[in-house]
Amino acid sequence: MIFSSLEFLEFFLPLTLLVYFLVPAAFRNPVLFVFSIIFYGWGEPTLVFLMLVTLIGDWIFGYFCGKYRETDKKKAKLWLIISCVFNLGILGFFKYYNFFANNLYHLFGAYILPELDIVLPIGISFYTFQAMSYVIDVYRGDAEHSKRFVFFGTYVALFPQLIAGPVVRYKDVADQLISREHSVSKFAGGVRRFVCGLAKKVVLADTAGDVWKAILAVPDAERGALTAWLGIIMFSFQIYFDFSAYSDMAVGLGRMIGFEFCENFNYPYMAESITDFWRRWHISLSTWFRDYIYIPLGGNRCKPLRHVFNIFAVWFLTGMWHGADWCFILWGVYYGTVLLLEKYVWGKALSKAPGIIRHSYALVLILFGWFIFESPNIASPVGYAASLFNPIGALDGYEVLRNCVLLMIMCIGATPYPAELHRKLVSRGGVAARTVETVLLILGMLVSFAFITAADYSPFLYTNF
Repeated sequence: MIFSSLEFLEFFLPLTLLVYFLVPAAFRNPVLFVFSIIFYGWGEPTLVFLMLVTLIGDWIFGYFCGKYRETDKKKAKLWLIISCVFNLGILGFFKYYNFFANNLYHLFGAYILPELDIVLPIGISFYTFQAMSYVIDVYRGDAEHSKRFVFFGTYVALFPQLIAGPVVRYKDVADQLISREHSVSKFAGGVRRFVCGLAKKVVLADTAGDVWKAILAVPDAERGALTAWLGIIMFSFQIYFDFSAYSDMAVGLGRMIGFEFCENFNYPYMAESITDFWRRWHISLSTWFRDYIYIPLGGNRCKPLRHVFNIFAVWFLTGMWHGADWCFILWGVYYGTVLLLEKYVWGKALSKAPGIIRHSYALVLILFGWFIFESPNIASPVGYAASLFNPIGALDGYEVLRNCVLLMIMCIGATPYPAELHRKLVSRGGVAARTVETVLLILGMLVSFAFITAADYSPFLYTNF
């Protein structure tokens, strides 16, 4: 089940909210936990058992880490290691087993490990990282062990952020699990955020995805440079609007039930360097790798050679986190390389360049990064790369002209200006502005439902990771 499906919008969400607000406050976390498990198991009920094993295991590991944290550091560290092996073992088997089996086959010419018919559990990377961060934080003393399993289970399995983030830290929501504010204004704010995210997903992201698919279907030799670049730009908008839409909807759903989740995006295509881009894109994941991998390795408070190793280690793992394919690893190494070059080679010169130069530099490198990222889904990445420099194409001018209005809308939508305009109008317009806002939200919901009804099934891109 996904947020942009009719079964979620017409049945699951209304029923969840109805039961949640009807029961006494003491039963609201159990209600959320049960409905979150139902949400997760909707398509593959058997995968619920894997999640429950993860939840039970990490709750126990957290208990022992908390128990021995002050009295016996060695035992606490042992339980932390067991937790990491447990979580990474499950993640590694389901996500990377066949990747390693295939690579061993190509390396030795025979199957050292047999290929298995493994179903990748949806959102396993997200909920595994959340469960791991809980145990690590308890070990460090940054969080207290949750004495109630249902509270911990609700934290990990909470359906708004379960399958595609943001990656929420336990210490950030621990108090909210015990007591959280509910109000009409907060619920209404959540609805507004959810509807905006829904429209971004089904109107903008899916439309950009359709253009990208159409351009991919053009034979490489017939695809001109303008069309090829338009395709990469459309995929860049698709993945941004798709993923940021999920985060918007997650934040909105969280507010409806009293939670405040961290923001996951800060207009990344406004970045003026790759360093700036990664401060704005998938913020919760970047923070996770910084706090649990980069800083423990030594961060940048070390010799340059060690710093180079730390950066490459983090970005190698970031690439692997996104998928079991060499293209994702190359994508991670690519960004690690650019970040190091900005740090040690041209960063100072870049900071002194005019804003338009910095912004153009960042966008070109980001587009190239998305080309690497999407390579597994391109029939011939080399052929497509060649078409980026093909001066003649059968559909060149037509495709660009046909999509110029859509392109302009997406360019504006990827900036903070619409949100700033909205805030100014609402703050100055009073009742009239709020009435117009309500009408636009209703219209946005109706248009979104029309798109959902007319379109084919279109899951969020990041649920694959």
